[in-house]
Amino acid sequence: MSAPAPRPDRPAAESRFGHGLVVGKFYPPHAGHHHLIATAAAACDRVTVVVAPSSVESIPLELRLDWLREVHASTPWVWFVGVVDDHPVDYADPVAWDAHCQVFRAALDGPVDAVFSSERYGDELARRFSATHVCVDQARSTIGVSGTKVRADPVSQWRHLAPPVRAWFTRRVVVVGAESTGTTTMARALAEALRGDGGVWTQTRWVPEFGRELTQRKLTALRRTDPGASVFDVTWSREDFVEVAETQNRAEDDAARSGGPILVCDTDAAATAVWEERYLGSPSVATLAAARRPDLYLLTDHEGVPFEDDGLRDGEHLRAWMTGRFREVLRDTGVPVRELTGPPEVRLATARSACADLVAGGWRLAPPLAEAGADRSR
Repeated sequence: MSAPAPRPDRPAAESRFGHGLVVGKFYPPHAGHHHLIATAAAACDRVTVVVAPSSVESIPLELRLDWLREVHASTPWVWFVGVVDDHPVDYADPVAWDAHCQVFRAALDGPVDAVFSSERYGDELARRFSATHVCVDQARSTIGVSGTKVRADPVSQWRHLAPPVRAWFTRRVVVVGAESTGTTTMARALAEALRGDGGVWTQTRWVPEFGRELTQRKLTALRRTDPGASVFDVTWSREDFVEVAETQNRAEDDAARSGGPILVCDTDAAATAVWEERYLGSPSVATLAAARRPDLYLLTDHEGVPFEDDGLRDGEHLRAWMTGRFREVLRDTGVPVRELTGPPEVRLATARSACADLVAGGWRLAPPLAEAGADRSR
């Protein structure tokens, strides 16, 4: 069980009920859940939301609690408590009802006056708590979404997901490669192409490479005292690469909250470790620790791509080595890799095909425990 402290009550207001109860799996939380909770918050002095998943489910309980607390931060009298409930689900079995209600009662700090639900079992749940049942949009006519629908096809339900939930579902596609192999051009073009698909894809975002920005900052600082300084005069420390990796991660996470189902990233922390190896001989433990597992890597091959010196590049002689090193490192990550070769239009077509395959593969969330005679619409 997990809950923050202390617990505030609602500011003085006319309420129908003192203590309201909402129970659910929130697998994952969506707009229907938020509507249910907001309705309870408006009608009660305080509300306890019991988040009760089974242990077989794919989204960690603490993560669901974090998401719900963030979305409902403006109503601090709504209290979120997490419990794992692995009891068999059979709404026709009184013994099963007793077991579930015992779990729910253990999460409460007192009696409840009202049970808010959108389920057909709400009447019985309220009866067992000697409370009034407040049925909220059971027909899903206000918000036509369900946890089952989201798990089956997050893309079609994207509009019903709050920013932190979107970020978790977002498929991250990372473009990596040696200098002047078109990584930035590809990341920008791929995001633009996906936006052209319309619908939810118009929200597709891409994350620029922070390492390039930091290089420019360093060079600008050098030129304040030495106007003739070039990129060959820029020096790098272990701390710099950790900063690049951590800043890149934060930028990804921020973009994923407001983007579409795919986020295109121009490099990531794992690639930063390769660049650290290139400049300092080896990657640091801290940089490697910042590396995360994306859903797809796109590796831009250097073959057939002219080296363009834009004033921030110094590794033309190392491009072949870096392409090979990226192949080795990416292979060890276990993440799918698609190499981009040929002219720009062929590379983009390959990248788009890889993204389509990624989405077609689905999200593969574990189903909740089988519910005998239950309505799985939430």
